[in-house]
Amino acid sequence: MRAVWKNVVIAGSDETTVVEGNHYFPAAAVKQEFLRPSQTTSVCPWKGTAHYFDLVVGDQVNADSAWCYPEPKEAAAHIKDHMAFWRGVDVREDGTA
Repeated sequence: MRAVWKNVVIAGSDETTVVEGNHYFPAAAVKQEFLRPSQTTSVCPWKGTAHYFDLVVGDQVNADSAWCYPEPKEAAAHIKDHMAFWRGVDVREDGTA
């Protein structure tokens, strides 16, 4: 799977974890140079508190378009150190247009 925004591959991995229709990429598969921490958080009753990141490519910013659960609840322990994307980020199988 790949996560692409502004024709730039933000993340790529053969081993994503799908939760509620979102592909969560392992931290090592995410290009950290495109992430900027946001102050935004949200709470899921079974996953815990999500922390958001802006994607920055050149002078373009996609606010709060990536998120992770740094300290997930036990039911979501399998997505610790994983990141998901939305808000215009194209998450697709590697090699597809």
